[in-house]
Amino acid sequence: MASSSSPLPGPSRLNQPPPAPSTSGDSESTVPRPEEKGLDVGILKELARSALVESLNDIQGAKTLILDPALAGPLGLVTEVALLKHQAVDKMFWLEPGPLNVNTRNVVWLCRPKLEFMRTIAEQIQAQQSNPSSAGPLMYTILLVPRATELCRRILEDHGVAGDVTISEFKLELIPMEDDLLSLEMEDVARDVFLNGDDTPIYYSSLALMTFQRAFGLFPRILGKGDGAKKIADLLQRHHTTNPSLYGDIGTSSQVDGLIIIDRSIDWVTPMCTQLTYEGMLDEFVGIRNAHIEVDATLLDSNTAPAPSPSALPSTPITKKRKHHLTSQKDTLYSELRDLNFAVVGSRLSKVARRLEGDYGGVKNLKSVSQMKEFVGKLGGLQNEQQSLRLHTGLTELLMPITRLETFGRTLEAQQNLVAGYDPSSQLNTIEDLMNQEVDWRTVLRTAVIMSLTAGGIKPKSLEIFKRDFLQIYGYHHLPLLIALQELNLLVKSPPSVNLPFSNVRKPLRLVVDDIDDSNPNDISYVYSGYAPLSIRLVQCLTMRNSILSNPSVSLSLSQNQSQIEETGRKGIQRALPLSGWKGFEDSLSVLGGATVDVRQHGEKRDGSIIPDENKTTTTVVFFLGGCTFTEIAALRWMSRKTKGRRFLIATTGIINGNTLMESFGDNPPVQLKQQT
Repeated sequence: MASSSSPLPGPSRLNQPPPAPSTSGDSESTVPRPEEKGLDVGILKELARSALVESLNDIQGAKTLILDPALAGPLGLVTEVALLKHQAVDKMFWLEPGPLNVNTRNVVWLCRPKLEFMRTIAEQIQAQQSNPSSAGPLMYTILLVPRATELCRRILEDHGVAGDVTISEFKLELIPMEDDLLSLEMEDVARDVFLNGDDTPIYYSSLALMTFQRAFGLFPRILGKGDGAKKIADLLQRHHTTNPSLYGDIGTSSQVDGLIIIDRSIDWVTPMCTQLTYEGMLDEFVGIRNAHIEVDATLLDSNTAPAPSPSALPSTPITKKRKHHLTSQKDTLYSELRDLNFAVVGSRLSKVARRLEGDYGGVKNLKSVSQMKEFVGKLGGLQNEQQSLRLHTGLTELLMPITRLETFGRTLEAQQNLVAGYDPSSQLNTIEDLMNQEVDWRTVLRTAVIMSLTAGGIKPKSLEIFKRDFLQIYGYHHLPLLIALQELNLLVKSPPSVNLPFSNVRKPLRLVVDDIDDSNPNDISYVYSGYAPLSIRLVQCLTMRNSILSNPSVSLSLSQNQSQIEETGRKGIQRALPLSGWKGFEDSLSVLGGATVDVRQHGEKRDGSIIPDENKTTTTVVFFLGGCTFTEIAALRWMSRKTKGRRFLIATTGIINGNTLMESFGDNPPVQLKQQT
């Protein structure tokens, strides 16, 4: 991290290109500890799949499925087209305005309970009824995800079609993205909850967590920070006590020791910072949506050649894009790379390339039939690994030119200096320079928000000049966004009229850490090259307090906790301690503001709190209301590897980054007018 006397390590390291995968690279000898198994979350996928099959089977005969485009990605994570065909789905169309064109008697809409969708559906039904099909009257069904609302019924009633439609529900809730990652895959939750004051996502989150408890047992303890976290905790208790037919017989979980709820509004700084892990940078600069990424087809298939251009320039090929599912279950190399700081990804790829080269070269030394047979058996795995290496080498080559840009280095330097509290006025000059160079508007605005949050606002005159210049350079259609950021207290003048606590918790929670070794990190701050995400520090307050209590500013005796640390080889692996609550961190919590949650739950069997032992692994669920970033996920995975007896299961309303947050807070971009020819 930057200091007043030394240059930033982050940009200088990142500006060094990774070694070529086939010829160079260091040989870091970090052998990962065998991963401890946690919960089998595959049952949640089966629940969603069986719920969909049941909903479709209730509709007899062939059917046309009209799908909300935003649901296609999440739906693809729990089912496939073949299963839908097996349930007599004849054709599928996107849900969009316009008349229906169906040749089946059953028409099924699958969508979120949004008002615009209900109006579109009502108009389509009215148009179909005014021009009836030759096959006879159609049967209309709406499957609402995850639940039907009274407002949707009202819209259909107002349009006079409520009596013609059957409304059902499809509970698509927490979707397993990885073995340790669950997501509701809901869009714009931060905007709805924190800007518009709509608590619907909070209610949906509570229902999803109740389904989780039905599968794995009651959370023995619920902890959290933020007003949204308090609302979820209250709803979980209310569901349990007021709906005994569904939840009354749930016993306390023997596998899960607790739920930690993090309200996104407690930590806006983290998503605004540029992510520096491999997976985070892919999300920032390429885009990961519903665990899929769009890449050149040549990266996925070496036999695919670019199609020739039909234009007068035959030398310009047309590069076809293909969607690729990024998952560690099928791509072991991805599981090794995704949580690394990008500065060491190149050397890791080089290491893998050299090993593969050695494996293939071994064919020359095969002397017996049994040796040949053994090599052929390994060949399929080697080919898969080679294809994976080609993909990730290609993606790394896409990212490297970005990290070499002067504007990238200056942006990163400004962000890290702001987080460290170093000379905010100089960073404002950097932000203005970047704006004058017309760097992406989201990058400029994210850095300005970091300044506002970490420096206690921006001087009134400087803020007005910034806003004026921003609108003149990037367009006045961003005015609603600037107003929204002010309403959210993300871009305010100093002194602020509201609490901006970041500077007051920087030292007590050790948010800035110097001398981070990216290749063999000893702290979660490696994900931002020196900044430890505030949200994950709060989780460490409850589960790994030694990482914070080494700071003398927190007055708590360490004599009991130090004995719990065991050294395994060259790595310090902490033995998991019981969830201890917020004791010792009251001052920081009061500064942060918002509600503090600590609730104990008891089911039919009143078990005591789970005390992890050496022979058993317990799971701690961390739920993010408003979304989480890939860097926060990487930090929690690092904590799982550094803790013996505890595994973190991440659950979230969705995966976000600073760009998607900025876009959601503003209005839809203006539509370009078509030129008449």
